[in-house]
Order: sequence, then structure tokens, then C-alpha cells
Amino acid sequence: MVVQQRRCGGGALAVLALTVAGVMTVGSGCSGAGGDGGDGAGERVAGDGPAGSPAAVVGRAAERLADAGSAETRTSMETAAGGTRVTIRGQGAYDFRRQLGRIKVVLPKDAAGAEEHRPITELLAPGALYMKNRGAGVPDDKWVRIDTTSLEDGNLVTGGVTDPTAAAELLRGAGGVTYVGRTELAGVTVRHYRGTADLGRAAREASPSSRGALAAAAKGFSTDAVPFDAYLDDAGLLRKVRHRFTFATEGPAVTVVSTMLLYGFGAPVSVKLPPEEDIYTGRVQQSGSGPETP
Repeated sequence: MVVQQRRCGGGALAVLALTVAGVMTVGSGCSGAGGDGGDGAGERVAGDGPAGSPAAVVGRAAERLADAGSAETRTSMETAAGGTRVTIRGQGAYDFRRQLGRIKVVLPKDAAGAEEHRPITELLAPGALYMKNRGAGVPDDKWVRIDTTSLEDGNLVTGGVTDPTAAAELLRGAGGVTYVGRTELAGVTVRHYRGTADLGRAAREASPSSRGALAAAAKGFSTDAVPFDAYLDDAGLLRKVRHRFTFATEGPAVTVVSTMLLYGFGAPVSVKLPPEEDIYTGRVQQSGSGPETP
């Protein structure tokens, strides 16, 4: 099953187009964290299923991450539309207890391969996404702030990085989960699960700070079904998760694969949100287009 967004011409896709300004147009793709998350680890599957319901094991992922406190992360968003494939990568650290993180997002060259883009620094916070180096016309010392509860996708794809808490909380709505088998991921033995997450159910069961964004996503998609692959270690910690989204557009369908890799649990995370005077309130200019509001 795939996910299709209702108002695909605006909202998440429009904001995402600004995030990847100059890389591609909405008609040729969005962006989504996908591919291999930059881990480069192959899978070796063996037998030995775990005890307990696979859905219950996966559904506890967000709680286990909060218990662990924090982790380093690598992400990728891979978009495919009309034969065009674009990958956006990110790396940083995230505090699951405070739900704060800092990730540097690296954009690919433009379609002609002629333009380099400065990395975008993203600060993730409950209900908010802060971005530096996002769009032409924004001063170098200013941040763009986006209210994630107002986004049609709840920031599942908008920023080019799926918020780590949202990615884990989405698994609270897991159903039809099957245990694929044991595998090795970046030197760690993990259990591979596959299933479909229900956005509406995930929003209802999410923690209060995540409920708003997921509820927005549940309203913004035409179907609540989100296929996923999740990899958990023997302690129940989520090591890797891949979600698959498909957006319907006026042109070819846009497939977004969002992947998050977690490692270095317990790593210190220092995130200071910018003060109000450092927030840009003007218009953000997308390369090759007219001005847009942030």
C-alpha cells in the first residue's frame, strides 16, 4: 500500500520544493529520507523469531528510544518521479527525551549537475522546524521557522529529514507486522520487521508533544497506510527504519523513501533554539520561481 497526499500541489510539496531550491521542481520529485541511510551495511538474515507480538515489539520503539536518551543519526531521502531520482542526506544527533535535534542536510547538485548547494542546518523541536541556509534571500545569520503542526505531512518529508521522534512514533500505529529474521546492520545484530503503519492510530497513541504533527499528517494524506521496514537490536532499540510514501501529482507519481539510521546511543546533544530576533520573517525566494512565504 502507498500513501497519497490530498493537496499535493501545495503544503508539504511546496515547502519541500523550497528546501531543495534549485535541485528539482515539484513536478519531477520531492524528497524523502530513503536509500540506505548512509550506513552502507548489508543484511544477512537468519532464523530465530523473537518472543511476543511483532506489532507490540515495533510499537514500543519510541518508548525504548526515550529510555536510551539520545543517539547520533544519519538519514537519507530518496525521491523518484518520472525517471528522475534525487537523494538528500543528513547527519547529526537527536535527544529523544527533550525531542530536540540538530541535523546538517546535504543537497545534491541541480538537475544539470552544475550548481552546488550549501548544507542546510536544521534544528528539530516539538512542533517546530528551524532551518538555516534555506532558500535565496534569507540572510546568512537568520533562521526560517516552520510550524510543523500546520504542515500537511506533519514534517514527515518537508524538511528533507523525517523528525526522528515522528519516525519512531509512527510505529505506534504498526499493523500487519511480520518478523523477517535476524540480520547484521553496521556490526550490530538486529531483528528485521516489516509492516504498515496507520497514521491515524499513530497520532492517537503518540506522546502529547508528537500528537499535533502526526494528526496533521493523518489529515493531509488520502490514506493512512505507510509501509515500513524496522530494525531493532536485542535491547529493543530502533537501529534503522525506512518508511515509503507515494504522492499523487498532476504529473508522474512521486515516490519518497525515508530512512533513518541510529547509533551512538547516549551521545551528548546540545541544541539551542534561536531567539525570536534571529527568525527571518520575510519571503523565501526559490531559485527559478517567484517569492514564497516560509
